[in-house]
Amino acid sequence: MTFLQVAGIHKQGEKEEVLKDISFTQREFQKMAIAGETGSGKSTLLKIIAGLIQPTSGIVVFEGDRVRGPEEKLVAGHPGIAYLSQQYELPEFLRVEQVLRYANSLTQDEAEALYAVCQISHLLSRRTDQLSGGERQRIALARLLLTSPRLLLLDEPYSNLDTGHKSLLKTVIQDISDELDITCLLISHDPLDSLSWAEEILVLQAGQVLQQGTPQEIYQKPATEYVAGLFGKYDLLSPAQARAFPGIAEDNLAGKMVLVRPENFQLGRESHHAVGGKIQRVTFFGSHYEVEVLLPTGSITARTTLSHFKKEETTFVTLAPEKVWFL
Repeated sequence: MTFLQVAGIHKQGEKEEVLKDISFTQREFQKMAIAGETGSGKSTLLKIIAGLIQPTSGIVVFEGDRVRGPEEKLVAGHPGIAYLSQQYELPEFLRVEQVLRYANSLTQDEAEALYAVCQISHLLSRRTDQLSGGERQRIALARLLLTSPRLLLLDEPYSNLDTGHKSLLKTVIQDISDELDITCLLISHDPLDSLSWAEEILVLQAGQVLQQGTPQEIYQKPATEYVAGLFGKYDLLSPAQARAFPGIAEDNLAGKMVLVRPENFQLGRESHHAVGGKIQRVTFFGSHYEVEVLLPTGSITARTTLSHFKKEETTFVTLAPEKVWFL
């Protein structure tokens, strides 16, 4: 039996279709992320899966049962599916332990284990109006998990968090998957957050699925330039620019553009495989440098951890044929 099946989902908005024939499946315990620019339909799709929005057509089946929308039942939602929205709310002026007690369906030991995973055990005696945004979010998450869901839907969980709370929440979400055996489906406004967590990524644009695959496939072999741009910087070489690098098969070019991630260019000494150029700019990003090089056929940007490159100096660029992707 398929854990989650989404089949032929359409959603008509006031002026245009928000979702157009969305279909995919998710295995139990599979970490899956949905990526796309603002307005691509990510949140609408998640709410349809949760049973909070009625699709215009298509079905969602969870563990063999069809998920019914709010037009088909009195209370919106589906048993076993928990949805954490961007606008989560906690009761004001109550202690955290009171808020959680009202939602708890677990034994004391099970609840304490869950609080430890969510890293909120030290907050139980605190009042809800004395919490930071990141703390409030982890408590809202724990309150959902107290209902023992089998599928957890996370809608932009990292938005509006500073670096420290974002890093902590990433650890919590990882532990929820690993330690509590809860299947997670996540969307993020920053698709880079998905690369390090997901096993499968679904990419949406204007309500349609553009590509589905592993993070490695999505990053290294994007279906379109839109997908490439969602997941990081890239250089797009014309056939003429690509021919400057030895070994790139002429048959593969056939008028196609060549996509290269900056880290796949190598900077170094002169050789018969290298193309010489002048360094135009060197930018420091902490863990790496980005070096813009003007070649005879145009500019490229390379990424390196080496610090000795200087503006106006000559350098030599190599590109392995297996490190390119044709669009």
